Amino acid sequence: MRDYRAEINRLKGKRQQVIERQATLEANLATLQTERLDLEQSQVVITNVAQLTQSELKYQISEIVTLALAAVFDEPYEFEVSFEQRRNQTECDLFFVRDDMPIDPLTASGGGAVDVAAFALRVALWALKTNRTRSILILDEPLKFLKGEDLPERGAKMLKEISDKLGIQIIYVSHIPEQVESADKVHEIKIKRGISYVV
Repeated sequence: MRDYRAEINRLKGKRQQVIERQATLEANLATLQTERLDLEQSQVVITNVAQLTQSELKYQISEIVTLALAAVFDEPYEFEVSFEQRRNQTECDLFFVRDDMPIDPLTASGGGAVDVAAFALRVALWALKTNRTRSILILDEPLKFLKGEDLPERGAKMLKEISDKLGIQIIYVSHIPEQVESADKVHEIKIKRGISYVV
């Protein structure tokens, strides 16, 4: 009889442990479910903020580059930015558009259009920075492939207008006479025996 009583007491003790363990697990489950809901809500907020940010970036970058192209070319491309999810991360695609058709800038357009777009992208990225230490862009032949008719002059005018309107000092190297003539200040560099001199 004692063996049965001892066994019953042992089983009652085990049962109590199981009940306590179940209560702990249920409390943990409730906490985890709350955390999961919080994480899902946080993910929705992060996704919404990311989409708003991408939309704003898309507009600002596309607008600046399209305006720069329109300032130089009579029949300019439009510039588009597209954010795509690839390999579990967001990637940015940049392309020209003409007649509602996307065009790869590097394979289907002239170098002059790419030069203007690349310059305008630099300006757009500079404009997006919040902690600008100095308002200076230093560039090496930013519009070197912009050739034909009055395009070099229009490119130089666009550089000047952006500099004046945004308050950016643009320092650039150029061998194109129209760009040199439009600069506020020119320093001519000559090379003698492999050494550069300011004339």
